[in-house]
Amino acid sequence: MKHRLLPRPALSVTLFLLWAALSNAASAGMLLLGALLALLLPHIVSSFWPDAPRLARPSLAIRFAGRIAWDMLLANWAVARRVVGPVSALHPAFVEVPLDLRDPFAATVLGSIVSLTPGTVSIDVDRERWVLQVHALDAPDPDALIRQIKQHYETPIREIFAC
Repeated sequence: MKHRLLPRPALSVTLFLLWAALSNAASAGMLLLGALLALLLPHIVSSFWPDAPRLARPSLAIRFAGRIAWDMLLANWAVARRVVGPVSALHPAFVEVPLDLRDPFAATVLGSIVSLTPGTVSIDVDRERWVLQVHALDAPDPDALIRQIKQHYETPIREIFAC
């Protein structure tokens, strides 16, 4: 019975907590709606997402989420400073980040994190060449951006998902 009601308990808990944090309203109705979504969505996605990824290191995932939040804060500040300044000082670039990841879900997580960080947008995960294509608002040194993405994000993702 437990698996019928909660086929993916961690996903349900995560969805509920995200709903509670993002809805910005602690009313009983909003929390009830979040609980309902947290119960229903794992059932809805199970048909096209049969093999859910397993977290090999959940404690690292929590610390990693904190790092992402901090990086987003710093990137917001950096982007704000750059866009207020002269446009000629910007060095936009398309960058191809070679991936060590070979798991499509983990590569998609990496692309999503890159897109969440202001100043960068992931364009595509090329699964034939295993390259993440990124556009950066200001990348005077594309190699430094590649190193940063690989060290700050790809390496922890590989450890979190053991891939």
